[in-house]
Amino acid sequence: MEILRVEDLCKTYGKGYNQVTALDHVSFSVQKGEFVTIVGPSGSGKSTLLHILGGVDTPTSGKVYLDGTDVYAQNAEQLAIFRRRQVGLIYQFYNLIPVLNVVENMTLPVLMDGRKVNQQRLQELLAVLKLEDRTGHLPNQLSGGQQQRVSIGRALINAPAIVLADEPTGNLDSKSSHEIVELLKLSNQKYHQTLIVITHNENIALQANRIIAIEDGRIARDEVLRR
Repeated sequence: MEILRVEDLCKTYGKGYNQVTALDHVSFSVQKGEFVTIVGPSGSGKSTLLHILGGVDTPTSGKVYLDGTDVYAQNAEQLAIFRRRQVGLIYQFYNLIPVLNVVENMTLPVLMDGRKVNQQRLQELLAVLKLEDRTGHLPNQLSGGQQQRVSIGRALINAPAIVLADEPTGNLDSKSSHEIVELLKLSNQKYHQTLIVITHNENIALQANRIIAIEDGRIARDEVLRR
């Protein structure tokens, strides 16, 4: 079952001689539950693509359909709600709120939406992420790996249609990086989350079901590794 479809996506910045093409007629689709890695050199358009998929940046032209919704046919308010409910975003630098503890950071998307926290899901995620004894800790009381676990919990708390991770291990040591990759794989397998990960790490890329290579804003390669 198709969860994501990208049609003829283009993104340009600037005008005239200063115009830069970040994405150049990109098209692909992703099936529900797939684990896809996006690779490519710096400046190839990977992060731009991820931000557009997540509703964070707008395309110059083209379409993005997520779980049947035309993402950019929505107004600003609809798009904000859509991002909170349907997209889980994980960044390299965690983006946790310094004055909020682990549970408050994890549940922030739900509370911003004016909804009640699913306590069963919260407790299960805390257990899976090995954060049960850190619930009252602030971000500065956590290691880098623990902070990234909190950001994964925040991305998963709403059971989004898709989880997007931009270099999620780029700021971590090798041991923590391995743990984070295993947790992402677990979310893909246990919760059947559709997972798209940008990475420069070849070992991480090869653990996915599929690799999409981006070069100069275009898809250079789209290879299925395992089904």
